[in-house]
Amino acid sequence: MSALAEALKAEITRLARKEVKAQTEATRNAVKQYRHDIAKLKRTIANQQKQIDFMKGRERKRIAEGPEAADDAMNGQVRWSARSVRSQRKRLGLSAEDFGRLIGVSPQTVYNWEQGVSRAREAQFAAFRELRDIGRREANRRLEALDEE
Repeated sequence: MSALAEALKAEITRLARKEVKAQTEATRNAVKQYRHDIAKLKRTIANQQKQIDFMKGRERKRIAEGPEAADDAMNGQVRWSARSVRSQRKRLGLSAEDFGRLIGVSPQTVYNWEQGVSRAREAQFAAFRELRDIGRREANRRLEALDEE
């Protein structure tokens, strides 16, 4: 009878485990889904934080450029920014030395403009505005003309 009791006890244990597993499966699946949702929310928050940091940086730069930049933009004039100097130079495919020669300044001055350390004077700014309307070929022609002189 001892074997019968042990067999009965083993069967009851097996059925109890099966029942517990069936009842906890729904909870287990819900926890799994909640963890997935939490991870997704964390990724969303991280992305939004990056966007907020980016926007704060842009706002700081806008404020650092000062009210002159906003006034120029409102009057339809060309704005001055360190980023625009670099983008114009890169668009023309020129080194800082060549870009400076076209405007009439040293390469160090171009570097300072690009870093936001200094701003162009009015005569230099006029030359910079002229460069906005030319392409790579015209820039190279002007450099060749400067070399010949």
